[in-house]
Amino acid sequence: MIAEPNTANNLPSQKENAVHDETVPESAVQNVSCVRNGNLKTPREKRKVRQQCENIRRSSASSKRVSRLQNGQVVEAVTLFEVVSMGKQAMQSVVDDWVEAYKQDRNVALLDLINFFIQCSGCQGMVTAEMFQSLHKKDVMQKMTENFDEESGLQYKKFIAYPWILTVTWPVDMGNEDYPLIRTGPYWKKFKANFCEFIAVLVQQCQCSILYDSYLMDTIISLLTGLADSMVRAFRHTSTLAAMKLLTAVLSVRLNLDVNKHNAQRLYEVEKKRISGKRTNYRLDQLERKRKEYEHKLLEIQNMMNAIFKGTFLNRYRDVIPEIRATCIEEIGRWIKTYPDAFLNDSYLKYIGWMLYDKQAEVRLKCLLGLQGIYSRKEFVSRMDLFTTRFKDRIVSMPLDKDHEVAVQAMKLLMLMSQVRIKHPLHLIVNTVKMLELNKCLFCLRVNCEDVLSAEDCETLYQFVYTAHRPLAVAAGEFLYKRLLSHEGDEEVQPKGGGKFGASTDQLKRLIRFFLDSKLHKHVAYLIDSLWDWAGKFLKDWECMTTLLLKNAEEDDEELSDAYQSALIEIILATVREAAEGHPPVGRGAAKKILSVKEKKIQLEDCTKITEHFIMVLPQLLAKYSTDAQKVANLLQIPQYYDLDVYSTGHLEKHLDALLREMKDIVAKHSDMSVLEASSRTYYVLCSEEIAIYSQVDHARSQLIDELMGQLNHLLDGFWQKEEGFCTDAGEISWMHSVLRRVAAFHNAHDLTKWNLYDKTLRLLVFEKEHGSLPVLIIVPALQCTYFSLLWQLAAVSENSPKETLFALGRELRHFSQICMHFLHHKDKDVKEKAFLILCDWLLILSHQDANDNEEAVGLLDYLPSTSLQEKLLLFIQEHVFMGEEEESKDLTEEEERTDESCKLDNLHKKRSLLAAYCKLIAYNVVEMTAAAEIYKYYVKTYNDFGDIIKETLSKTRHNNKIQSTKTLIICLQQLFQAHAESHDSSGGLDFSSASFTNMKELARRFSLTFGWDQVKSRESVAMIHKEGIEFAFQGANGVHGKCLPPNLSFLLIISEFSNKLLKPDKRLVYAYLQRYVAEPLPCRGDEWQPLIWYRNSLLANEDEESSVLGSSGEWSPVGTSKTSSFKRKLSNGSLPETSQTEAARKSAEPQCASQLASAAGKSRKRLKSQEMHLQEHLPFLCPGGLRGRYCKDEIKTEEVSEEGQAEDTAEDVDIDVVGADQDS
Repeated sequence: MIAEPNTANNLPSQKENAVHDETVPESAVQNVSCVRNGNLKTPREKRKVRQQCENIRRSSASSKRVSRLQNGQVVEAVTLFEVVSMGKQAMQSVVDDWVEAYKQDRNVALLDLINFFIQCSGCQGMVTAEMFQSLHKKDVMQKMTENFDEESGLQYKKFIAYPWILTVTWPVDMGNEDYPLIRTGPYWKKFKANFCEFIAVLVQQCQCSILYDSYLMDTIISLLTGLADSMVRAFRHTSTLAAMKLLTAVLSVRLNLDVNKHNAQRLYEVEKKRISGKRTNYRLDQLERKRKEYEHKLLEIQNMMNAIFKGTFLNRYRDVIPEIRATCIEEIGRWIKTYPDAFLNDSYLKYIGWMLYDKQAEVRLKCLLGLQGIYSRKEFVSRMDLFTTRFKDRIVSMPLDKDHEVAVQAMKLLMLMSQVRIKHPLHLIVNTVKMLELNKCLFCLRVNCEDVLSAEDCETLYQFVYTAHRPLAVAAGEFLYKRLLSHEGDEEVQPKGGGKFGASTDQLKRLIRFFLDSKLHKHVAYLIDSLWDWAGKFLKDWECMTTLLLKNAEEDDEELSDAYQSALIEIILATVREAAEGHPPVGRGAAKKILSVKEKKIQLEDCTKITEHFIMVLPQLLAKYSTDAQKVANLLQIPQYYDLDVYSTGHLEKHLDALLREMKDIVAKHSDMSVLEASSRTYYVLCSEEIAIYSQVDHARSQLIDELMGQLNHLLDGFWQKEEGFCTDAGEISWMHSVLRRVAAFHNAHDLTKWNLYDKTLRLLVFEKEHGSLPVLIIVPALQCTYFSLLWQLAAVSENSPKETLFALGRELRHFSQICMHFLHHKDKDVKEKAFLILCDWLLILSHQDANDNEEAVGLLDYLPSTSLQEKLLLFIQEHVFMGEEEESKDLTEEEERTDESCKLDNLHKKRSLLAAYCKLIAYNVVEMTAAAEIYKYYVKTYNDFGDIIKETLSKTRHNNKIQSTKTLIICLQQLFQAHAESHDSSGGLDFSSASFTNMKELARRFSLTFGWDQVKSRESVAMIHKEGIEFAFQGANGVHGKCLPPNLSFLLIISEFSNKLLKPDKRLVYAYLQRYVAEPLPCRGDEWQPLIWYRNSLLANEDEESSVLGSSGEWSPVGTSKTSSFKRKLSNGSLPETSQTEAARKSAEPQCASQLASAAGKSRKRLKSQEMHLQEHLPFLCPGGLRGRYCKDEIKTEEVSEEGQAEDTAEDVDIDVVGADQDS
């Protein structure tokens, strides 16, 4: 109990709190109160104090006990912390009990409440309170400190919670990263909600009684303000959250008081008018007292609000912890919405605006959410003009935020802001010119009010519909639809005539114009997906779209232009695909969307609607646009999304005949691959054997292929009859080229084996291989046809296939592979690239075939690339992907780069395809994994063009074989280092500042980043890199302990980039492994030995037991025997900085390699033997037999030194060693 202020001076009261056990949160708190009061006069008073302090808890639990089942036993909540932790079912009753206890003895009750806040901070300490009697003591403020007591190992904070001086003491190892508010899991999330609910209920229950006693709230506010000023994160976070919630609860009381005051004022006015003839009235006096009472309470509430806001918010909204800043911003947004009369002004809005620039996404998100709540209420918008003008540019830029959720909420906020109009100061003219007519006034208001977002801002925001992040794209789609597509009143695009599709036509034209203006014509699928949730109604109006396409100039003057027609056809295809598939396009979403029952029903209805409409309309569209390859290629893809059963159920076979006729005519007219592939794919979909129209479509397909093969046979017969071979005119070559392209397009999706196409095309390839006079226009489609023919034969192989068939197929496979290898050296670039792609895919398919077929087929069809073939493939990649890039960049002038931008982009796509095809062979173990070392060399140099492909290859190979993938990395670095060393031999030494060496270090750093944050997962791989790197660095030295400079010593600088990926125990093992190659003693003089020093320091970084580094003179500090130097060695001021080599040499003149270097790792703290055995089991390559023997000897010597030199401090050393072992583990 805390005595009353008038009883005595300096009455100490202490209350110990053993706070919750982290493993059992339900029964975590055992609160023992020990009140010491040496100035109480009688023992009876002391007993009364103790009884009151103990009965507070009993009474709070007796009225309504809170309990829960734990380990088969019922655990009752006694303290406030336990009640809040267990749940809020009885919180109302608990608060009522506490209020009653406060009325009986407010000091004891307040001490319980103080302990509650301390315990909620996770403090395992003690609270001591003493009365603050003298307001004139000069040393009071000096005692309000937060210090660390080195003797006791405790940390304490002393501050004023008037009329008390509180001292909170806690252990120094109280973790800042582990307290209730930041712990994860559903239990602690519920605790945070209960904590906030408790504060709200407490204020609510006190508003009619003790809230205005000038004692309760003053003490709580002083307490929270003092804790919020602590250096301990747990105190600051908990007290700030409590203070913010306290102000929110007080605001609710303020609102109720405002309502009550208003009602009392109205009653007072009514009563005053009613008894105006009488001089006095009791009722009137009563209402007057009531009104003054409300005014007094409002003043008290306002003082509380000011004290919390100025004492806590103004200090903590800029706190270093983002969670605290987010809490402050979240609550001030709630205050503005709850009580706009006081908070909706620029004095408070500026804090939200300032924090929009916060570095943490969580804080920025809270700002945006708070602003959304403000801008969503129209009555608030008129008071936001200054804020909108000041921070609009920042909000407009936030959809580019790196955090996706922040970007989405920023776009939603901008959607709300776009509906706001800003009033300029010129609107005051309207108030002065009162004699103007009404229409002039309205005109003046319109002139001086403009949209918040300018046209440039809107154009920027519209482009977010093409972003890959779908939530942001959907939010931008809403902005685009509501701002542009559904906007009315634009006379420029209003249809001249109404008609059936007037509104939809207007919206479609707006959409097409936006699509064409954006100049991203290949991304229409992303545009439609962004608008689908908002504009789905008019996007599914396919009748309106096709009506616009079928209009003729003679019928209507509104026929669309050619560009509008092409764009509209692309939009139709995108909407049909979106409705039929029901999931986002490629690149926007990790996987296909799982549809609900309702969504599946809508999808089936849309598919039926699509089929019924386009079955009749599509043949007309194909007939009208049959000469336009781009339009036809898009229209031919629509039948792929049909519900094909509609043909038979609706008796619509005549429309199918019309479609097949148009498709046949289109194939005959066009040789463009996009048209032919779309036609082939549509035939494949229509030829499904499960549907009723199969026979009809199959007959039409057979007729078409017969005609194509007849044309091909006729041309080939004429060619082979000529003595000169293929010395024909350009017209025949072009005809032959178009026929082969048509056949290749259909052979890709249809089995044409019965037409014996393989022999015909193979003869062409053999002729070209022997004579070399075949035109290029014929070679490429002939290669494709032969490749497809073999694939269909390979797919037909089954378990029952005869051996003769398998032998013949195996011979054909090898023969075709040899032909492709020959074409790798063809003079034409297109032929070489096509041969390379086919060969890579061919090898990959054969390797996949080996994994799935029977053993007999595996043996007969086995074909793995030989060493020479692997070398040819790798050489091809180097010449045509990487070296070709360098040559082109040198040859092209600036003018050519500007004019041929599209050609360069197409060339880049081809190179990416070549590299991806080869990397697939590496990823699926078709070629040796070490071949990837040549690819990895270009990772940094070509990161913008090929970085994603190389990184994915590295990830796949690491998934297949970690050790082999790691060896590939080290081989890559070794080869680069050797090439660098050879190029600098003439200069007399390696230049660490050269571009090639810097690139090597950057490449090593990029490699280390690919291992991620999980050091345990990559432990073995990183250790392997260090082992191989150390061995390579000391190659060429005279023996293991040679004193000459190893030629590859500088390679240690490269592998030092991987030191931060080592676990602390592994650093010790790697360091011990390094000592095998270090001479004892070693004359480390000059700059040439600096790589060894730097690498050693990278291994000893952040190591307490092995951190002896360069001293002020640049020498390695010897290992002393004193306890302090043995256990607490740190970096000295003269440690070598990571600067240039020459500067480092000046600071470390004549460093000495002391003899203790070899045993530095052994003279560390005592290690647990089980831990060392564990390390040797997991990293055996770092602990060979000889090294293990030396390592054990060093440990024995260390134990002897400890026993002889520090026998008197054995107990203390054991404690320190245990702590060190725990930290290391």
